[in-house]
Amino acid sequence: MLAGRGLGAALVYGADRSGSAVPWLTGWPVTREAALVFTPGLPDVLYVCYDNHVPNARRLAPGADVRPGGRSALRAALPLLAVRSAGRSAAGGGAGLVGPVPARWHDELIAAAGRAEFLDQDYTQLRLVKSAAEIGWLREGARLTDAGVSALAAGARPGMTEAALGALVESGYVADGGQTHIRYLGVTPMDQPELCVPAQWPSSRPLRTGDVLSCEISASYGGYPGQLLRTFAVGAPPTPRYRDLHQVAEQAFDAMTARLRAGATAADLIEAASLITAAGFTVYDDLVHGYGGGYLPPVLTRAALERQQAPDFRFQAGMTVVIQPNVIATDEQAGVQTGELVLVTEDGWESLHQFPRGFAQLG
Repeated sequence: MLAGRGLGAALVYGADRSGSAVPWLTGWPVTREAALVFTPGLPDVLYVCYDNHVPNARRLAPGADVRPGGRSALRAALPLLAVRSAGRSAAGGGAGLVGPVPARWHDELIAAAGRAEFLDQDYTQLRLVKSAAEIGWLREGARLTDAGVSALAAGARPGMTEAALGALVESGYVADGGQTHIRYLGVTPMDQPELCVPAQWPSSRPLRTGDVLSCEISASYGGYPGQLLRTFAVGAPPTPRYRDLHQVAEQAFDAMTARLRAGATAADLIEAASLITAAGFTVYDDLVHGYGGGYLPPVLTRAALERQQAPDFRFQAGMTVVIQPNVIATDEQAGVQTGELVLVTEDGWESLHQFPRGFAQLG
């Protein structure tokens, strides 16, 4: 990738657990800040801060020369970036940038590299098709995710707060080495709903009989997460409104996956999902997105569904995507979640999850 751009080196950056290229290349899941100087043919050098994170980084990133980053890993990396980017390309130097590099470092980066190009889109293309090893790690992330949702389904009871429900989810995988990637829960009464999607932060509201509980859960293993979306009725059967919403969501999942295979297009899946709007409903979250190494293409949005317009994208075998027809009422007061992480194959698709589909009743 660097050779194609005439660049001598790359600065790969991450901060506050963001920046998937750092763990992909080194094995170190970013904590406070990490800056990797990547140079073809030379050892990787990874600057990490805070300094007390360095010993752990050296164990998790044994293929890199891990060094203390002091108060700024980015500042610590610049002198080496200047040396490695200079004169190593036909264009006379330059560096590629990958990750959420802060804008305030622009002048210092140009001074060090001479020329800098953002390569995030190029990097994204590298992550679309997974290796066999990556698929194995995603299977483990999916297994741990299933365990978290299974613990939620087995233990959720009226009277529990949303925070307690979150603790249930994590009890299913933390002891087995899983890490929480996302843990979104939504609780609202089925007869007078006020919520159409799960919430990122839990409220203090207790779970009650007659509620609907929806979830979007991703537990990860080694930075590779599964993703499972499910809806549960609490202590009572689903109301007609929620039954209809979920039925359409299930139909949409089946219609989209029936078309999913190597060579299928984003437009194929948008057309398949048109039954949602035909039924008088819509979605709030994205219908489909790539997953594993970031939030990847194709990202098929509500606007794409309602306008029946899709990006120019063709699926390949080895891609992993989340199919998630999160069908909601148009007043945005009620909604359901269903879907999961799947692997695209030459002639179809394979779910990486084992947790059963359907609108289950708890209690």
